[in-house]
Amino acid sequence: MSLVVRSVPATTVPVTTVPVRIAHAMNGRATNARTTVRVMTAATQRADWAGVAKRRVESRAKVDKIERDLALAKLELENARHFQKKDEVIFSRHEIVESGIDQRLAEEKSEHAEGSRRTEEQLARTDDALLQIKIRQAEAKIAMARQGLEALTVTAPHDGVLILKRNWRGDTTRVGDQVWNGQPLAEIPDLSEMQAEVFVLEADAGGLKPGREAEVVVESAPDRTFRARIGRVDALARPRIPGSPVQYFAVTLKLDRTDRALMKPGQRVRSTLVLESRKEALLVPRQAVFDVDGKTVAYRLRRGGGFEPVTVRLGPSGPGRAVVETGLAAGDRVALVDPARSTEPEGGAAKEGVEPAKGGAP
Repeated sequence: MSLVVRSVPATTVPVTTVPVRIAHAMNGRATNARTTVRVMTAATQRADWAGVAKRRVESRAKVDKIERDLALAKLELENARHFQKKDEVIFSRHEIVESGIDQRLAEEKSEHAEGSRRTEEQLARTDDALLQIKIRQAEAKIAMARQGLEALTVTAPHDGVLILKRNWRGDTTRVGDQVWNGQPLAEIPDLSEMQAEVFVLEADAGGLKPGREAEVVVESAPDRTFRARIGRVDALARPRIPGSPVQYFAVTLKLDRTDRALMKPGQRVRSTLVLESRKEALLVPRQAVFDVDGKTVAYRLRRGGGFEPVTVRLGPSGPGRAVVETGLAAGDRVALVDPARSTEPEGGAAKEGVEPAKGGAP
């Protein structure tokens, strides 16, 4: 006899996943950030290069003007030397003194122009060096902006489907939600090996433990059955719907084989879990077992009529039936309702509910 418990429809999940950690918002925000970075870097480049070009043109214009002034000063000096009035017979003393002053003035203008040219060239080189520093600063900003842009893009290690992770409330992360550093927001499952996550009613969970055999049917292909084993059972039962008093144990099933063409993450499945296999066992309907003063009792029909309470010890239970370890024998007739509360005749509440089972699933 194989005692089984059927789970409520659940979903297939991947065995292994690759966590994707994102430190920024997703979707449209990444696109907006990428556009903003590109606009900022392009504007920064244009502004810096325009400043460099302007300063270089201004410096070149100043140097050209000083060179023209220097050429004019040299020409004046040459004329002053060539036409200097030195002959005291021809020129008066006043003209001779004035000619000497003009020559010295021309020499000083030439020296001043030469000095101005050297100074302006030095300033131009200094400005060029400063502009080069600004260019490097702009390039550093561009590199930082590109690095920030790359941080908004997560490269998947392999092809697949991006699945958003759910928080403790069962909600996925949405645009505008606050997240913390290192929080996993999504994962890319490895579809080469799948698992099934099913949920078993708390009342049917007796005997659930890793290693038990199971069968899984994908609802989209009800004619195909996949063998599996229980891989993990949650330690605590939880309601699947918030506020519901009905609680379930989450059970992870390891599939013996993964059909990648058929199985997809999130598909609904049905499963049959084999809790225990016996060659022989006594089975009774679950409604024939009652809790009386803290004892598990079944009401057995007496030979002379009427029912007598019998303390029983139950084994594993399946959908609608339970294994009786002690207290009853094969062929006993038991009541399906409490005789003390039933308004029906005693005989109407009886059923040949104790049946031997040999092999197979009930």
